[in-house]
Amino acid sequence: MTIPGPTSQTFISQRLRLNYLDWGNRGKPPLVLVHGGRDHARSWDWVAEELCQDWHVVAMDHRGHGDSDWVSDGNYSASDMVYDLAQLVHQLGVGPVTIVSHSMGGNVSLRYAGTFPDMVAKIVAIEGLGPSPKRQEELRAKPYPERLNEWIGKKRAASGRSPRKYESIEAAFARMIEENSYLTEEQARHLTIHGVNRNEDGTYSWKFDPHLNVWPVEDIADEFLHQTWAAITAPTLLLYGADSWASNPEGDGRLDHFANADVIEFANAGHWLHHDQFDRFMKTLRDFL
Repeated sequence: MTIPGPTSQTFISQRLRLNYLDWGNRGKPPLVLVHGGRDHARSWDWVAEELCQDWHVVAMDHRGHGDSDWVSDGNYSASDMVYDLAQLVHQLGVGPVTIVSHSMGGNVSLRYAGTFPDMVAKIVAIEGLGPSPKRQEELRAKPYPERLNEWIGKKRAASGRSPRKYESIEAAFARMIEENSYLTEEQARHLTIHGVNRNEDGTYSWKFDPHLNVWPVEDIADEFLHQTWAAITAPTLLLYGADSWASNPEGDGRLDHFANADVIEFANAGHWLHHDQFDRFMKTLRDFL
């Protein structure tokens, strides 16, 4: 980072104290950065640094992530996260906003954009549509009672699991590199430093709630999700990494549910393409904005 960092702020959403980073320039057009699952707001620092001179950049920590509160019952739903995003924008008192989002955050942001179309000027979602139709079909091939039974077992196991402890920050850094080999050492160290808490015994643990490893058995019905995507009026850009596990919506039919969306695929990039191909991502982003 070559400029002073952001200020850390809080807002209240459904009795939770949630964190967001404010990069200043409140008089500029508002731009909200929304991170993905088991990630945190500081994952956007490189993007924010590039844009904060021309935009009022805000990056939120989802519930259960970063420096935001964990939920007491360990249950995280997309609808609650949409409420959180709506509450953040509402309390900022700005809008319409431009949104740049990733993965789970993209899923949440696209739902917000369809629910409050007048509040979104433009939206970018990096691999934010969730499981592909093919993956959904595979998951639903197993009867719902069996899936619910498995979910209960996983939730029970998660309730007794303490956050994993790393003896040193170097060990946590090694795990970060293992998770995404595309990261440079500088990126991985930055994400690790801001992604861990130091425990009383001197060890380090990731900030995200371990319950985030267990998602609900079913989300809202497909038809309701498709209705929400179709309700988005803002220009929409859907980005995908060619080497990612995620399915490109241009080929699996999901793009048909959008009224005003384009898809761009990034070569030599995985799920975190905004890290993997940062320069190309920023050029694409600036051209779209």
